[in-house]
Amino acid sequence: MEVITIESATFQEIKNLFAEISKKLEVKGKQQPLSDIWLDISEVCILLKISKRTLQNYRDNKLLSYSQICGKIYFKASDIEALLKENYHKSFIK
Repeated sequence: MEVITIESATFQEIKNLFAEISKKLEVKGKQQPLSDIWLDISEVCILLKISKRTLQNYRDNKLLSYSQICGKIYFKASDIEALLKENYHKSFIK
């Protein structure tokens, strides 16, 4: 086994870098993927800047999927993002 000697300051710098990387990985691990986030009616209305009636029309016309549990309605954030992407119109700048 080979023993490598480094200065105390260098060792402390390496230790701090590992701590930073560990913190970033911890934060990244806590972030939920968009597909795992569920929003209620009021959150979706605020997000899309639409009324509850408009959101009801989206449901009635099967534009946006939803789940209903005991009268409470939830929408997947990924479905909302998909709806926005499907209706995205790129501008044609010359």
